[in-house]
Amino acid sequence: MIFITAKFSVRPADAGRWPDIVADFTEATRAEPGCLWFEWSRSLADPTEYVLVEAFRDDAAGASHVQSAHFRAAQRTLPPYLTATPRIVNATVDQDDWSLLGEMAVD
Repeated sequence: MIFITAKFSVRPADAGRWPDIVADFTEATRAEPGCLWFEWSRSLADPTEYVLVEAFRDDAAGASHVQSAHFRAAQRTLPPYLTATPRIVNATVDQDDWSLLGEMAVD
């Protein structure tokens, strides 16, 4: 799978509304056949920073995502709400779901 984590620095005036601002983009991405997950979290240390954790089945699914109409719309509509270019980690991982964290196993 393609595993992606991206950090978004949102303008302070818009940080509380970010989930609503990205709602359509999030919903459309989650509906893509190759999307395994697409989850937003807000930083506890910096309330203007959101972290997106996403995964796609394979290279073809990732390519389909970035070529989609909703991704292209997000490229146009989201940057005005940001204070900086998002930062990203993108890796291909040989698995198709989350692994268990053995060091914190729950009986």
